[in-house]
Amino acid sequence: MTSLTQRTSGLVQRRTEAIRSAAAAEKEKDSGGEEDEARRGEEEEDDKGDSKETRLTLMEEVLLLGLKDREGYTSFWNDCISSGLRGCMLVELALRGRVQLEACGVRRKSLLARKVICKSDAPTGDVLLDEALKHIKETQPPETVQSWIELLSGETWNPLKLHYQLRNVRERLAKNLVEKGVLTTEKQNFLLFDMTTHPLTNSPIKQRLVKKVQDSVLEKWVNDPHRMDKRVLSLILLAHSSDVLENAFAPLQDEQYDLGMKRVHSLLELEPEKESTKPNANELMWAVVAAFTK
Repeated sequence: MTSLTQRTSGLVQRRTEAIRSAAAAEKEKDSGGEEDEARRGEEEEDDKGDSKETRLTLMEEVLLLGLKDREGYTSFWNDCISSGLRGCMLVELALRGRVQLEACGVRRKSLLARKVICKSDAPTGDVLLDEALKHIKETQPPETVQSWIELLSGETWNPLKLHYQLRNVRERLAKNLVEKGVLTTEKQNFLLFDMTTHPLTNSPIKQRLVKKVQDSVLEKWVNDPHRMDKRVLSLILLAHSSDVLENAFAPLQDEQYDLGMKRVHSLLELEPEKESTKPNANELMWAVVAAFTK
């Protein structure tokens, strides 16, 4: 009788353990399934975003605004776009959380006196941005925003710092836009020399970009730079610094053009030092603006 009771007890115990093991395995499977589903959801969200609209960097957007649609090159008279694109790189890195300005300190240094420091060296997926980030990370002591714009442009008298220059930036950005299906590549003969050009092939993307700029100061105007989307605000200010903003407003009627430009000028008249102290302000973006307007 005693042995029968022991056998029954052992059987129940084994069955209970088996049920517990099965439940634990089922729970682990469900947990793993939820994680996989969440991961798939994130990937689908990314794919959905990419398919909905081709994602362009600030540098690519500024260059696209400056390029002539059919000719495929920027104005020969534009001597601002080179430094403007370097400013775009710094702001793009800041928007992606890779760089920031050093703390202002007790005596509150001005924006142009504060150094740019590396916040994260995680790759951005963009070769030009990663090159600039590598320079910023490895440079000791750190440099200011003004210095980085000059160094990345190659505008330095110090031969020991010429290696900081990012070469063929416009051509490399144009090739990025070719890969994204926005531009194409052609050769044009200019009497004395041949030049590679990049005419526009995807008009809807440029039209969306132009409309985004126009709407930000017309239909979607909020009359407060800190309520504007940081990327759109940066685009307007940097497109102006690169002397290509006018191209976005050229198609407008006279009244809309005047109103749009009036609001752009109201943004340009803001004091970067003051604006950078407001909540959620992108200090590095205002430092770049200060560098171009000093």
